[in-house]
Amino acid sequence: MTALDLPGLGPSPARRASLQRHIRLLVAATITYNVIEAVVAITAGAAASSAALIGFGLDSVVEVASAAAVAWQFSVADHEAREKTALRVIAISSFALAAYVTFDAGRALLGAGEAEHSTPGLILAALSLLVMPFLSAAQLRAGRELGSASAVADSKQTLLRTYLSPVLLTGLALSVRRRDRRGRRPCRPGQGRSAARRRPTRSRAAAGPPGRRAGCGRGRAR
Repeated sequence: MTALDLPGLGPSPARRASLQRHIRLLVAATITYNVIEAVVAITAGAAASSAALIGFGLDSVVEVASAAAVAWQFSVADHEAREKTALRVIAISSFALAAYVTFDAGRALLGAGEAEHSTPGLILAALSLLVMPFLSAAQLRAGRELGSASAVADSKQTLLRTYLSPVLLTGLALSVRRRDRRGRRPCRPGQGRSAARRRPTRSRAAAGPPGRRAGCGRGRAR
């Protein structure tokens, strides 16, 4: 049973100081990771023309704003005096995150904004799926023991972001399968020859080898 479970009691001053340092370290780690995540996701998304990956990176910026509010609150000894302001910032960022999740779900239902293939994006999504739950759980425990509503709220927002990682990872993995299937699209028997007969004005050299004239995936050269 923790100190918060006992009415009228709380952590000792030494324990409170330790929990505050712990939260500061966790928030600093969250900010650092999300800044790197945002840069990598937006850069890789732009290179792959992936709206889903770019959106994932922009969502990391939202998480940075929330964690920065907690870092600002715990930068002073009397952190409780800043808690209301920090909670307002976290609430705004939470609404922004919820709006993005709703928008992204709507795009998925309409079949728009599919995640294009990106190897850096795959690695990033898998890494986030491992790192973010650990940071969220550790901050949640420390925040509850200290009695900090802002630390608890920020940890829950971090956990919500974790749910986006498997979604992105699945979309990127499926894009690899779709690309491979398009590359292996077989030719129908006689497809190349029939296409050549429909283009009598083109020379054989311009038309290319048989089996490639109809635009099929892989033809057999004779």
